[in-house]
Amino acid sequence: MLRILVVDDHAVVRSGLILLLDGKHNMHVIGEAADGDEAIQKAIELKPDIVLMDLSMPHGKNGLSATEELKKLLPSTSVLILTMHDDEEYLFRAIHAGASGYILKSAPHEELLKAIVHIASGDAYLYPSATKRLIKDYLDKIKNGEHVDSYESLSIREKDILAKVAQGYSNKEIGEQLFISVKTVESHKSNLMEKLDLKTRPDLVKFAMKKGLLNFE
Repeated sequence: MLRILVVDDHAVVRSGLILLLDGKHNMHVIGEAADGDEAIQKAIELKPDIVLMDLSMPHGKNGLSATEELKKLLPSTSVLILTMHDDEEYLFRAIHAGASGYILKSAPHEELLKAIVHIASGDAYLYPSATKRLIKDYLDKIKNGEHVDSYESLSIREKDILAKVAQGYSNKEIGEQLFISVKTVESHKSNLMEKLDLKTRPDLVKFAMKKGLLNFE
């Protein structure tokens, strides 16, 4: 069962999302929160798989601050931003904060369900026009001769697995820590090594050291 925490400052919106999600595609809404501070408190208490996070909340922490703190406290919990802001600046800030996805409140219900399923499998999700913007930004950097960091092409789950592999954890141990199968770990590991053009485990460890990922605390 996919455990979801719904965060939005409007009670009516939260109720609608709960009715939409609960029981669909093996999803279960385990809690709700009205602001970022309450979201962090509920997430620590309930340990959701996914937090559906609004960006603009007038009281307490906003969605961006809450997302950044949540990813530090609960790195295995994925955050999907659900917002009215079709804005490039918010999109990039959300990704930088650690969100696994970004979707508009105006999107069809089926699109929201699809986004949650994608994120639950360890993939990232962006609404179509946002994907086009990211690709354009990437191509513009190449055109202008700017360095494009291949590490940023990794999904949140791939970054988690990269760090754990480099720290010496086995595929089985990583699977147990992230609550995914060994086969899924192997698939993500293969994908991330291809994206980074790495061939061996020592290459992966060297890359992780350069990125400062070998934190054993």
